[in-house]
Amino acid sequence: MSELPSVTGMEAIAVFEKHGFAVVRVSGSHHIMKRDGHRFVVSVPVHGRKPLKKGTLRGLINGAGLTVEEFVESL
Repeated sequence: MSELPSVTGMEAIAVFEKHGFAVVRVSGSHHIMKRDGHRFVVSVPVHGRKPLKKGTLRGLINGAGLTVEEFVESL
């Protein structure tokens, strides 16, 4: 298993966009992302330059249907 990097919400959004996700709305500080044909939405918290917590990032990666390795390669 790959080590999770320290990334901000905006960096995570950029990676998810590379995998076909698009921001469909912003609710407060959370960017809601959806991909055509994908069952779930991904809600990415964006709090300035503050990095995402490891558990939150892992949950977002799993919810997007990606592996940690795929996510790290797309950074």
